[in-house]
Amino acid sequence: MAAEPGGDEPGRYRERASRLGGAVVWTRTAGAGDAAPVLPDGCMDLLWTEGRLFVAGPDTRAHTSHADAGTRFAGVRFFPGTAPAYLGVPAHALRDRRVDLADLWGAARVRRLTERVDAAADPAAALEALAVGRAADAEPPDPRLRAVVAALSEGRSVASTADATGWSERQLHRRALGAFGYGPKTLARVLRLQRALDLARDGTPAAAAALLAGYADQAHLARDVRDLAGTTLGGLLRG
Repeated sequence: MAAEPGGDEPGRYRERASRLGGAVVWTRTAGAGDAAPVLPDGCMDLLWTEGRLFVAGPDTRAHTSHADAGTRFAGVRFFPGTAPAYLGVPAHALRDRRVDLADLWGAARVRRLTERVDAAADPAAALEALAVGRAADAEPPDPRLRAVVAALSEGRSVASTADATGWSERQLHRRALGAFGYGPKTLARVLRLQRALDLARDGTPAAAAALLAGYADQAHLARDVRDLAGTTLGGLLRG
């Protein structure tokens, strides 16, 4: 979702790269009957809708939100593993949850921030500025977390990923819970599904997309789609 003031066509999703490294800024205006699932992706989002700032924690299954037609949303989707350092809360505390930012930062402060974003000509840009400012004041995320994402995205094993970061598998699991909301095996599964979907959306046949993404076969991909997305691959691609 691009953060464009005129980008309010119902049902339209737009995005652009953020000034915050690895993050994405997006906007969406809900359309009638618009209830597309948000799939697990290893990320957390800072979100705005008029009168409310909230956080979407890391998902382990598809999340479907329902909103009245015309409701505007903007979000900053943080690079996997970075949001906890910026938001000041471990990812596992927000797993599969949508939480008001006031519950994390305090009601008075968040009320002022919400009013600022509400009043902005471009709420998505104002939300991004909030995220960038927060990141500048926070301790940076451990750079080894990006190495974890890179290794698992390449299909490396948990043991190999731990070796590459200098952590034991137990340490990797503990750090993954705080940074991603779940252990490295679940993160690897989520990232593998996203790889397969990217390939399929680019026109790669399902069987080939499954093998290229690291699945044993197309049936293995189908099971993961059902478990994580609650639908079929064809249903996701049509949506």
